[in-house]
Amino acid sequence: MGRRQPLLMPVLPGMPDAVDGRPAKAASRPPLRTLDQAIARSHELIAEALDRYPIVARQALVSGGNDSSILLHLVRDYLDSSAHDSVVHVNTGTGIPETTQYVRDLAAAWSLPLRELHPRDSYEDLVLGRIIARTGKNAGQRQVWKGFPGPAGHGVMYRRLKDEPLQRNRASIIGTHGRSRKVLYLAGMRWGESDQRFRNASEIDPQGGIIWVSPIVHWTNEQMAEYRRRYLVPRNEVAAHLHMSGECLCGAYAKPGELDEIEFFYPRVAYRIRSLEQQVKQAGISACKWGQAPPGSKLKPGSVAGRLCSSCPAPLPGQTDLMDLWQRKGLISSPPANAQACKAA
Repeated sequence: MGRRQPLLMPVLPGMPDAVDGRPAKAASRPPLRTLDQAIARSHELIAEALDRYPIVARQALVSGGNDSSILLHLVRDYLDSSAHDSVVHVNTGTGIPETTQYVRDLAAAWSLPLRELHPRDSYEDLVLGRIIARTGKNAGQRQVWKGFPGPAGHGVMYRRLKDEPLQRNRASIIGTHGRSRKVLYLAGMRWGESDQRFRNASEIDPQGGIIWVSPIVHWTNEQMAEYRRRYLVPRNEVAAHLHMSGECLCGAYAKPGELDEIEFFYPRVAYRIRSLEQQVKQAGISACKWGQAPPGSKLKPGSVAGRLCSSCPAPLPGQTDLMDLWQRKGLISSPPANAQACKAA
C-alpha cells in the first residue's frame, strides 16, 4: 500500500516515541519525544519560521484528512492576527462533498475564517481535452491533457487542481513582493505518514513567496492518536470509511478496487465518475477508465506525488486489491455485491 510500517512495540500515552528511521531531509535521527515534547517542537518550528521570514499571512492547509484536522487544532491560535490568516481548503471539484463540508464545519466550530479555493480548470475539462495550453511553446496549440490520468499524469493534475489555486491565493496576498513579503502555509505532512513523505517532507521549506512549514512532520502515528484522544478532535467520516481524505479523486494513483469502495460508501460520487467515463469514451479518447494508466504511459524514474498528496504513492507491483485487504483486516465483513459485479464486468 506504500505505507511505512509502524513500530512493533506498543506505545502507551506519555511514553517517548519517535519516527522509525532517519528521514532524508532530517539533520539527524529524530529523538524520542513524549506528545507534550512533540507539541513543543511543533511550536518551535512555527516560531523559527516567523522569526526568519517576513510573514504577512498565516494559513493552515486543511484537506479534511485525519492529520490535517489535528494540525488545525494545534495551530488554530496562530490564525487570528491578520486579515489574511485563515484555514485554506482546496476544493478540487473531484472529491467527496462530505469532506469539504467537514472542513467547513470544523472551521465554524473553532471560529476560524475559511478560504475555500477552486482550480481555474475543472477536472472534467482536463480529461475531456478542453484545456489548451496558455503559456510555453504549446500556447494556444496543444491540449494540456486528455483522458483519465495514470501516475505519469499526476503532475499535471496536481499543478492544475491544487498548486494553481494555492499559487493564485499567494499572489492575491503578496502580488510580486515575494522577496519582502511571505505567506506561511502550515501543512500536515509527516515523516511517519508514507514512504513519499519520509523521503521528501521538510520541517521548513521556502518556495518563493511561500514558506511551507510542517509542524507535525516529526509526529508518529501513536502521538497523533494520543493527541486526538486528549483534545477530542472530531474525525471526518470519509477518512474513517476510506482511510483517505477523499478531497481529490483525480485517479492518477488509484488502487485496485478503489472506485468500487467509493461507490459502496458514496454512490453519487462514483456515479459522477462513471458518467464522466462515458463522456470520455464517447469523445473517442482511449484513456477512458478512471484509475487505470493510459495505454503506453510510463512513470518517470524517481517521480513522486505532489506536496499535498499524502495518499498518492506510486503503486507497487502485485499491489493487493483494497477490497481483499480491508476484508482481511476486518474493516468490512465482505465486499459489497455491486463491487463484485463491477469486477466481473
